[in-house]
Amino acid sequence: MAPPSPPPASPPGPPAASPADRRGVLRVSRSLAIPLDELRWRFTTGGGPGGQHANKASTRVELTFDVAASPSLGPRQRARLLEELGATVRVVAREHRSQAQNREEALRRLAERLAEALRTRTPRRPTAPTRAARERRLEDKRRLGERKRERARARSGREW
Repeated sequence: MAPPSPPPASPPGPPAASPADRRGVLRVSRSLAIPLDELRWRFTTGGGPGGQHANKASTRVELTFDVAASPSLGPRQRARLLEELGATVRVVAREHRSQAQNREEALRRLAERLAEALRTRTPRRPTAPTRAARERRLEDKRRLGERKRERARARSGREW
């Protein structure tokens, strides 16, 4: 009787998380999920060198999202995205040899761009220089002026 075979080895590390979940939704943030049927896909051959595979396989992925016409965006989200990114957002992925990997990459990039555009930035609060900083600056100016005056004195004392 042969010993039982070991279980198949799983690839090292955690499984790669896809930006799109099993329900066909692109999860951008906690408050925004875009159904995949709102996205327009286009597949073309990736130009450049690569021989027969590059010339025949449509692995380049172009993903377009129409911000203006999307029903899944709220009014504030739509206004923010229109202001930051425009009426349509286009993402291209062609790094990988397989179309499936380029699809995942395009979805990840789109989610990243939308999330970054929706992120509210805290405005910079202008601050005045401290008293010590002003004094240091003035002391540095005095020292530099003195150094220049010393150079002028040393130069005028020379004979050519």
